[in-house]
Amino acid sequence: MDRLFIEGLEVDTVIGAYDWERSIKQCLRLDLSVAWDNRQAAANDDLALVLDYTSVCTRIQVFAEKSQYQLLETFAEQLAEMLMSEFQIPWLRLKLIKPGVIPTINSVVGVEIERRCR
Repeated sequence: MDRLFIEGLEVDTVIGAYDWERSIKQCLRLDLSVAWDNRQAAANDDLALVLDYTSVCTRIQVFAEKSQYQLLETFAEQLAEMLMSEFQIPWLRLKLIKPGVIPTINSVVGVEIERRCR
């Protein structure tokens, strides 16, 4: 299976359960890996047959801009569903990181999901 990947994409969104989080935008960093058959595009050197990663990144940014979820888990599920539906992606792995979520410790916190079309 061929995969397209995007690593370290940063988006700003309203995310969090605390009152103070509901009034600001916070940065999320995401890594995305999706299944995509590149053979036909590569054989014909045809841009129209590849998954346009610029369009995917733009769509993720628009999604984040309009989102106002409390949970990273909900953001991840809704984003995965939207990407799979709009881009006809058969499989994806999405990792979301919320930097600085626990300012007293130097750690990375987030969620990672993997989904397939049914």
